[in-house]
Amino acid sequence: MSHRINLPNPQHEGTTSLEQCLKERRSSRNYQQNPVPLEKVAQLLWAAQGTNRKEGYRTAPSAGALYPLEIYIVTGNVTSLPKGIYRYLTNSHQLEVIAEGDKRTELSRAALGQRCVKDCAAILVISAVYERTTGKYGKRGIRYAHIEVGHAAQNIYLQAASLQLGTVFVGAFYDERVQEIMRMKENEVPCCIMPVGPIK
Repeated sequence: MSHRINLPNPQHEGTTSLEQCLKERRSSRNYQQNPVPLEKVAQLLWAAQGTNRKEGYRTAPSAGALYPLEIYIVTGNVTSLPKGIYRYLTNSHQLEVIAEGDKRTELSRAALGQRCVKDCAAILVISAVYERTTGKYGKRGIRYAHIEVGHAAQNIYLQAASLQLGTVFVGAFYDERVQEIMRMKENEVPCCIMPVGPIK
């Protein structure tokens, strides 16, 4: 079994209203160099694809509850979490260690040199395994997976706003290079990169 790390439990009550989060939601590419607490990282991961019911349903809707998405985090400046690549394990709210070391610069190069990817505290990467939905819905399942990426990304945006963190949806990158850096499986397609850091 691969090495796993337990995450702090997600908080289900906050001090910022949904309406305020919607008002504050924006794309941010400039971040302070302060570390992000592990608790905030855990909250972002839960917002993206965490379970919110004992039956295993998640925070983002999914066609047929088939859940084609995988969520990774690349850490560079997160308290109590070594630099590396981790995969989020939804059902257990844990991180699976994928690779050690700071991969932000490599991802930045794969994302056409965008500095926000290199200068952030951490990067969320969302991939899709299309077969999980196309097996039931045919080619239309690819569209459903992309819709789900949007749901998860907006959850990240709103949760980031409530945590006074900045993020941005990055879609410009070399797919094969990101897949290689993240050590994704052959049937995984990287869909977006979302750098995260304290708002500057």
